[in-house]
Amino acid sequence: MKRELIIEWKHIGNDVTGTCERCSLTGGAILSVLEELGPYFSQKNVSARFGETVLPPSEIDQSNMVLINGVPLEGYLGDARVVQTPCCSCACITGQDDAVCRAIDLGDERYEAIPPDLLKRVIVAIVESWDDACSCGCTCGQEGECPSGFRG
Repeated sequence: MKRELIIEWKHIGNDVTGTCERCSLTGGAILSVLEELGPYFSQKNVSARFGETVLPPSEIDQSNMVLINGVPLEGYLGDARVVQTPCCSCACITGQDDAVCRAIDLGDERYEAIPPDLLKRVIVAIVESWDDACSCGCTCGQEGECPSGFRG
């Protein structure tokens, strides 16, 4: 059975102004990870799709969000939390004097742009969790939700 991995990248901007610098780095990271994992997806019988949602400036709090199968990236990282940090690039795009953009705190690290290694780690964990038994050691299998709450 072929499984589907859908990655959506949300960011502010448009054709005229582009997107914020950190969002642009996140978008580039997604594309490079998907390309790098192409052979892995084939081996695992996974179809990976990428979508991009350009947000209006009024939804800047969602800018730089990565959704994997509808779940925000931080939902797969147990101790991650979303923070808003100052972003000059977003201020220029939105025409504001000051603006904040979405970032993720994970342990002692702050990710204003989501790096390829973090994306790859989460994506591989998700795909691996689709095997007969998930990584927590239970036997929930491909169709069940892991009772331990494992999300990769």
